[in-house]
Amino acid sequence: MELRQIEYFIAVAEELHFGRAAKRLQMTQPPLSQQIIQLEKELGVLLLERSKRHVELTDAGKVFLQEARHALAQLEQAKAAAQRAHMGIEGRLVLGFVGSASYDILPVVVRAFQEQYPHVDLVLHEMPTPVQIEAFRRKDIDIGFVRTPVDDPLLSFLPVHQELCVAVVPKLHPLAGHTCVSMEDLRAEQFILLERGIWPSWHDDIVAKCHQASFSPIIRQSVKEIQTAISLVAAGLGVSIVPSSTSNLHARDVAYLDIAGDAPRIDMSIAWRTDNTSPLVQQFIQVVARLDSAK
Repeated sequence: MELRQIEYFIAVAEELHFGRAAKRLQMTQPPLSQQIIQLEKELGVLLLERSKRHVELTDAGKVFLQEARHALAQLEQAKAAAQRAHMGIEGRLVLGFVGSASYDILPVVVRAFQEQYPHVDLVLHEMPTPVQIEAFRRKDIDIGFVRTPVDDPLLSFLPVHQELCVAVVPKLHPLAGHTCVSMEDLRAEQFILLERGIWPSWHDDIVAKCHQASFSPIIRQSVKEIQTAISLVAAGLGVSIVPSSTSNLHARDVAYLDIAGDAPRIDMSIAWRTDNTSPLVQQFIQVVARLDSAK
């Protein structure tokens, strides 16, 4: 069965006249009649009752007309969807993101993108930067919110956010009444830090800042999530260094203190495979770039 046969049948069924249908289709009547006969043979049913003066739909023809119209409408929708996908305004985009991105940049970007491209299905997966790198290699994600620097020739990056870190101490800690501390003030403290494998560059920066203050940090506990580190600080097990954007977590149980001088800093970028030419990926990058330029 060919698409043109369905279109021919609909024209005849609506006109109930082969001559008018042929004129509407800009063709002659004999080949139109032949196509309808071939369609009926393929279906094994009579769709039209014909006489010299009259054309009428059979019961089978009435049902087929309804379904044929629906099929053509679905096809038009499919064509329109394919065109929107080609233009990068419809489809499915899989995002990976580090948990701390959800405190600030991620909601802003996702909201802006969804407002501009409401027909794109965004699928989000929380995962640390190293896990995202592996996901990119398997082509499991299209875009990643990662902590940089990352050295990987497979990927391209666009910096999107930078923030300083703050110290977090238990609410009853002697330093809790301060608004600002130096790294040296933390010399005797036990640290609760994110595992180095989760965020190598940040972990190394914190340790380097401790060394600059002439001490090596005592790491009592390594954790996989920033939220966990703050919870353990709230329990009185030590202090931590966290992104300033997390300062609303456990705010009643801990104190967040600015760090004087050259405080540890975190950088976030969006990442994508350099060889990914998807229009959706390009649209997402453009939205992020516009938001960054509007700051």
